[in-house]
Amino acid sequence: MVYDPATPTRHLRVHRHQGHTVLELHGEIDILAAVEITPLLDSATSGPAPQIVIDLRPVEFFDCSGLRLLYRARRRVLARDGRLHLVCTQPLILRILKVTGLVHLLPPSASLDEALGQPEATSGSW
Repeated sequence: MVYDPATPTRHLRVHRHQGHTVLELHGEIDILAAVEITPLLDSATSGPAPQIVIDLRPVEFFDCSGLRLLYRARRRVLARDGRLHLVCTQPLILRILKVTGLVHLLPPSASLDEALGQPEATSGSW
């Protein structure tokens, strides 16, 4: 089955912003949402040097499945010499990112424009 990354789903909206593919996650990001999102995330990160922004601002709930999506996106983007930025303003999600250490690998920004003005996170071996 071929997945069109522009196809909106209940948990993911894909759009372009300043030459980047923005994966805007919505609602509750749990294991069921991750099953829906993973093929679209893989499609968006499959080309050479993908320029990706993951926007978590519309997310209401985020568990370890969401963390796995972030790690998967980061691994795939770095393997293809791309750039990955994260946008997040939700205090509970920011706390999860801090506790897990992901905040150091994917420093969150408060807006798309702020994220694209920052150097991407490429350090670390996770």
